[in-house]
Amino acid sequence: MNKITASILLITSLLLLISEQSFGQPGGMMRWQGSQGWGQDTQYSRMYNPQTIETISGKIVSIERTSPMPKMSQGVHLMVQTDKEIIPVHLGPEWYITNQDMQLQVNDRVEIKGSKVNLNGKSTIIAAQVKQGDQILTLRDNDGFPLWSGCCMQR
Repeated sequence: MNKITASILLITSLLLLISEQSFGQPGGMMRWQGSQGWGQDTQYSRMYNPQTIETISGKIVSIERTSPMPKMSQGVHLMVQTDKEIIPVHLGPEWYITNQDMQLQVNDRVEIKGSKVNLNGKSTIIAAQVKQGDQILTLRDNDGFPLWSGCCMQR
């Protein structure tokens, strides 16, 4: 093997080692983490029921970042004061919600369309759509398919 070929192999090996370290380790440039419990076929996503869709309106009294179920990454949840009650509203995974154009804040008036479910003994809305003024944030399609799971997957 000549010196040029040996040098190319050495450089290629070093580049592969560096890229593996960068992409495969915490703190690297990219790390695949899967759906973190938010995928379309998870227990949580299967709770969404198109038969229990309702629309509520009210004022956001708090914005929380918690995991809705064990082994799930954090999600963004609103506490919305309606005329009748304060109801938890689950929007979706934090990594998805924080990258949307709509920025919700406490005291904002919102209209939420979603599936009313019983989660941990509490009446909760899993949101499909959030309307704030003239802005609309769509989180799920009419069947409850979460948009963060990909637009073009076969269901």
